[in-house]
Amino acid sequence: MLELFENGGPVMYPLLLCSIIVMTVIIERSIYWVILDMRRDRSLVDDVLELCRVGDWESVRKKASGSKDYIIRILVSGILHREFSMSKAMESTAADEIKEMKRFMGILDTMITVAPLLGIFGTVIGIITSFEVLGTTGIEHPRAVTAGIAQALITTATGLGIAILSVFPYNYFNSRVENAASLIEKYATSLEIVYEKLPLSSGIKTKNTK
Repeated sequence: MLELFENGGPVMYPLLLCSIIVMTVIIERSIYWVILDMRRDRSLVDDVLELCRVGDWESVRKKASGSKDYIIRILVSGILHREFSMSKAMESTAADEIKEMKRFMGILDTMITVAPLLGIFGTVIGIITSFEVLGTTGIEHPRAVTAGIAQALITTATGLGIAILSVFPYNYFNSRVENAASLIEKYATSLEIVYEKLPLSSGIKTKNTK
């Protein structure tokens, strides 16, 4: 591996940096989503919606207190601003949550694009080196010529390898963000429907508002 790295020429150093950045982002995002899943409390979300259905805001406050579930945080934001603009409050909080979920995804996307370009750049340098050697020494020293060709192939393979291995986690993380956004929309809509039905179903829309 070390020999391949050395044979790849100077472009291997930025490619190494790209691979380190990619691995760092993948590990950080994987840990983030594992923790996010561990903090999910679906039963609490259902309990909060049920309490909202009867307008028991004080119980909602007690139950949701200290919860780290991002769905709960969004619902609580809407509940706290229910007398002003519930939907806009939830929309603002949801935007913050989605922004956190998308953190570093731009970096990963950039690495997917940059790594193959660096590989091609290394290829061009390797071919130029081969032609320079060929023009200087002729065909009497084929090893010198093939060294440049080897450099070209190594950097191309490395750049493509980094990009290919980055695409899978990138698409996975993006799918997680999309699923979370759908889930947020689902529960936010449920809360709005429950709140709108309060005056019709129980007439206690203002119960325990203090």
